[in-house]
Amino acid sequence: MAIDPRRIRDKMVRNQIEARGISNPRVLKAMGTVPRHLFVDEALQAQAYEDHPLPIGHGQTISQPYIVALMSSILEVDPGMKVLEIGTGSGYQAAVLAEMGADVYTVERVKPLYQKARKLLADLRYHYVKTKLDDGTMGWPEKAPFDRVLVTAGGPDVPEPLVEQLSDPGILVIPVGSTKRSQTLVKVSKDRGKVDRRDMGSVAFVDLVGRFGW
Repeated sequence: MAIDPRRIRDKMVRNQIEARGISNPRVLKAMGTVPRHLFVDEALQAQAYEDHPLPIGHGQTISQPYIVALMSSILEVDPGMKVLEIGTGSGYQAAVLAEMGADVYTVERVKPLYQKARKLLADLRYHYVKTKLDDGTMGWPEKAPFDRVLVTAGGPDVPEPLVEQLSDPGILVIPVGSTKRSQTLVKVSKDRGKVDRRDMGSVAFVDLVGRFGW
């Protein structure tokens, strides 16, 4: 990039994230640290810190920075928590969670994206991120339970295996909607055996594909 990535990350955090009410210090620090431009193709690196998603190939995108920050904030991650991410994509969200101190397990079903993200995360020394090539709607049962679950693609409902693999207490965040590319961000909380759902606003994500997706 022709400009200093650190300076433009700081500007992104101030203007796109803090200005919209995100105040979690771990989220802000992580978003200001992870080199987002390395998670997109070289031709798109100049746009990496702009206020919109970008294509990463295979019909997938790297989410708008604010949405990454919003979901990370709603997830309420504390250092040391075990977090399952469904939809590795570029690997950027996993890196943000790792910077927040989470022990990240991330699942991707598109093999080229999985391979690219796995290599990049290793190159950037995110050694606490474990990757898996599989149907994310089934979760990662052999590594369950998880303190937090984050789904970065939209589906018609919350996949039951993900709720089952959520710790008690635990939080799951997922875009849900009956119309493709138009969803409501849902926060699912499990506490003492009771599961509650709370709508957190409208979003637009690529489609969740798998047994319990589209």
